[in-house]
Amino acid sequence: MQHDQTTTEPRSGVATAVSGPDGAHDFDFLHGEWYVHNRRLRHPLSGAAEWYEFEGVTYERPLWDGRANIEEYRATLPDGERLQGLALRLYEPATGRWTIHWSNAMAGTLDAPMVGTFRDGVGEFYGEDTYEGRRIRLRFYWRSTGANGAQWEQAFSDDDGATWETNWIMTFTRWA
Repeated sequence: MQHDQTTTEPRSGVATAVSGPDGAHDFDFLHGEWYVHNRRLRHPLSGAAEWYEFEGVTYERPLWDGRANIEEYRATLPDGERLQGLALRLYEPATGRWTIHWSNAMAGTLDAPMVGTFRDGVGEFYGEDTYEGRRIRLRFYWRSTGANGAQWEQAFSDDDGATWETNWIMTFTRWA
C-alpha cells in the first residue's frame, strides 16, 4: 500500500517543523508533553484491513541545544497490556541526518536506528527489522501539524521498498 498523503499533509497556513540551514532543530516542534491517539493495523503485511485504537502519553525533551532529544512513551493497549518505550534522536552534523533509536521496555535493548532527514517540514526515516521472522524495511514519517499538534506514521515493506503498508499512525495533541 502506498502512503496516502491526503490524510496527513500539513494544512495550509499551519506551521511545520522549523528547520535551520543544517537541520539541527528539525525536531524542535516535538518538545513537550503530549496526548497520543494511536491507530494501529491489527495484522500488518497480511492483506487484512482491521485497525484498533488506543491512547497514550509522551514526554519529549531536548538535549544538546536541540541537536538531540529523548522521548518517553506510555500507552495501554486495548487488552490492558502496558506499552512503554523510549526514543533517542540524534542529529549528525557531518551528514545532516537524524538517527532515531527506539527501545521497548519489554526488550530493554535499542533497536537498529532509523536514519533520515526533514524536507519541506516532513521527516522521512528508513531502517531494517524483522517481522514474524521475515526481513522487512521500515519507514517513519514525522510532521508538525501546528503549534499543538504532530503526527507520526510507521510503514512496513516486505518487497525492499517497492510498496509500503502504513500500519501505525500516532496523532499528537499538546497538553494544555
